[in-house]
Amino acid sequence: MKNNTTNFMEAKKFAEEWIKSWNSHDLEDIMKHYSEDIEITTPMIKLAAGIESGSLQGKEQVRAYWEKALQKIPDLHFELEEVTSGVNSVALYYKSVMNKMAIEVMFFNQDGLVNKMIAHYTDL
Repeated sequence: MKNNTTNFMEAKKFAEEWIKSWNSHDLEDIMKHYSEDIEITTPMIKLAAGIESGSLQGKEQVRAYWEKALQKIPDLHFELEEVTSGVNSVALYYKSVMNKMAIEVMFFNQDGLVNKMIAHYTDL
């Protein structure tokens, strides 16, 4: 996904690989989708880690957070519902933890890695 507008087939392929990575619980496989300077913002960070901003920055901080999350939720399983594409970005609509529906918007850098992610959930 190195061009300016992410086409639907690229977005769908990325989404399927991303869901598969998360469902494998293989942290290295999950992390391959993200850049070193990844910034994530999600209400789950506020809920689970007590970080008021709901944001983490840098691959090591994000890795440590997700490592704990995978340990806490050993049966984590995502189900992809819909994929949308945008300018250097995708938005995935999927069933997440605790049967919450999530929309996750991911922005790609010039190398095709996610460098910014913002997540939204139903009924937190």
